[in-house]
Amino acid sequence: MSETGAADDEREAAAAASAVRSFLEARSCAVIGASRDPSSIGGRLFRNLVTQPFGGVVYPVNPKAAVVQGVAAYPSIDDVPGEVELAFVAVPSAHVLEVADACGRKGVQALVVISAGFAEVGPEGAERQRELMSVCRSHGMRLIGPNCMGIANTDPELCLNGTFVSAWPPEGRVGFMSQSGALGLAVMNQAAAMGMGLSSFVSVGNKADISGNDLLAYWGEDPRTDVVLLYLESLGNPRRFGTYARRIGRRKPIVAVKGGRSAAGARATSSHTGALLAANDTVADALFRQHGVIRTDTLEEMFDVATLLANQPVPTGDRVAIVTNAGGLGIQCADTCEARGVHVPELSSDTVATLRDFLPVEASVGNPVDMIASASAQDYARTIAAVAEDPGIDALIVIYIPPLEQDAPPIARALIETVGGLRRSLPVLTCFMSARGVPDELRRADLGIPSYAYPEQAAIALAHATDHGRWRTKPEGSFPDLPGIRQGEAGATLAAALEHDASWLAPDEVGALLDAYAVPRVREELVTTPEEAAEAAARIGDRVVLKAAGPVHKTEASAVRLDLAPEQVAEEAVDIARGLADRGDAPAGFIVQELVRDGTEMLVGAAADPVFGPVVAVGAGGVTVELTRDVAVRVAPLTDRDADEMVRELATFPLLDGFRGAAKKDVSALVDVILRVGALADRHPEIAEMDLNPVMVLPRGAVVVDARIRVRPVPADASHAPASPADAGSRG
Repeated sequence: MSETGAADDEREAAAAASAVRSFLEARSCAVIGASRDPSSIGGRLFRNLVTQPFGGVVYPVNPKAAVVQGVAAYPSIDDVPGEVELAFVAVPSAHVLEVADACGRKGVQALVVISAGFAEVGPEGAERQRELMSVCRSHGMRLIGPNCMGIANTDPELCLNGTFVSAWPPEGRVGFMSQSGALGLAVMNQAAAMGMGLSSFVSVGNKADISGNDLLAYWGEDPRTDVVLLYLESLGNPRRFGTYARRIGRRKPIVAVKGGRSAAGARATSSHTGALLAANDTVADALFRQHGVIRTDTLEEMFDVATLLANQPVPTGDRVAIVTNAGGLGIQCADTCEARGVHVPELSSDTVATLRDFLPVEASVGNPVDMIASASAQDYARTIAAVAEDPGIDALIVIYIPPLEQDAPPIARALIETVGGLRRSLPVLTCFMSARGVPDELRRADLGIPSYAYPEQAAIALAHATDHGRWRTKPEGSFPDLPGIRQGEAGATLAAALEHDASWLAPDEVGALLDAYAVPRVREELVTTPEEAAEAAARIGDRVVLKAAGPVHKTEASAVRLDLAPEQVAEEAVDIARGLADRGDAPAGFIVQELVRDGTEMLVGAAADPVFGPVVAVGAGGVTVELTRDVAVRVAPLTDRDADEMVRELATFPLLDGFRGAAKKDVSALVDVILRVGALADRHPEIAEMDLNPVMVLPRGAVVVDARIRVRPVPADASHAPASPADAGSRG
């Protein structure tokens, strides 16, 4: 990223953080719609603010009541005598616009609209929401909501409980955002019940203005927040999300649950790449993985991971030791760890010898360490201390199932004391499978040792944390300078194609576009007749490939002939034309190509996702790509690290790396093609789908053998503007 792009990014993040600060750190607020009825939303919200109590001043506004819950009320925001930084609005939707306008005139900086009846209810509500935003912008006022459940900040000096939830979680190091109000309510209750402390909470509702990206920017610099939790139903600006997440995630883990794992968002496509990316969730997964966001499948998993990361160090490796008093539970835990990419290695000989000195002969001192059911608190203490010192271990899971319920508290006390005295820093997780749950000793401990109901939960939480630790240690990568690109020439080609209402580009247009981005192509000629095809073959070489110009999937249309001598070409061209005519397709001409030998077929493609913008895919090429679905996906713009990882994570990567003694292929050349395709798709939003299939990767170099590109006019409201790698980080 250029210095200018980085500076723009920093300014944008600072502005976003400042906007959120005006909500979560306000020192004066008003509740418009504050009610004498403590069971109403306005009544509960006001009660929460005054009983917590808020570390500033609170003004109730109610035109029909002189006093609200023992506090003098004001008929309108205009009548409030003091300054109001933050206003909560809990009035019927029909009155929200006039209330917002009055707040703007009063000088309110931040508006939280609890009221429903906006974009979530249909076109009329959507228009009302647009008008609300217009009012806010005219006064320079920022908005959370509408249709949200409020905000909270647990800082003891502020104690802002601007929600209508009955539960109040303890102060902690976790920032939480929910896009769903009902789910946010449940999460607040669950956090309080679990004792998981929050630094702040925001329900964004319809996200008309303040979004998860703004909150990421705030929590990224908030000294009270170490872990960020996000419940997302949509991503309004994936580019900005990726930029913020990539920077913040290296210091503070980001854990997300996002709905939409089904293929309900699939769109009609005509290319291999489009089919592979048809399920929108594939792209969401790629975005999260690319930028280090921990994605969990369930809210329970999210809490499990957050409890670990908020209290224990991020794992520096993927090796875990398991200590238990029940062998079966240890095996279950080990199986889950291994299935999730966390290894359960043998302990060192020194560790084994130490354990043998005090554990009974019946104990197993491998890994898992099974101390058997009679294990005492002292056995747990000595075993944990010994195993934690093993240099081949990066994390520790301690499992206990009490033969007698009264045994659990002393085990918990021994665990707390031992872990607190460990000489090295590594994450420690526990599983107390007691009918009474986690012992109070462990729950109350300041040490912050997470405890789980089942071993599998602990293993899955550790696997997520381990993946995140692995991502943190990877080089960030850079946006490489790609020589030979003629962006203006590519733009002119696309503009000309759109002028004559093209959808799929003609072969010469495809060639011109790829040439403008210096994407290497096989030597070829486009001709009109079988006779011209034969002449072209004679010019190209001894052996050629003949294709019809036109059909999308040429193999399925029997429109490809391989390994032909020049004298065979005319006859084969006639045969192709006859076959296509029988299908009702007249060939647009013929393509004669040099035959490429000794290459591995790969697919490189791109598609314009309606939410995420240009998405790049690489996978096994040829006709089986959709069957094998061996594909890696990233969201543009791509760094050199992104492109290299895409290739190396493929199941078919060994075919490029000298599988069974075959010659190694030029992986760097394939990476270069991926980067150029990514740049082409990113800078030219007119490209809807692009298939380079196959790309032949050779011992030296890579060439595109077949390519199809579909274009469409750029929608007027497109949020994914063309970009260059230099400024990719600064765009929304």
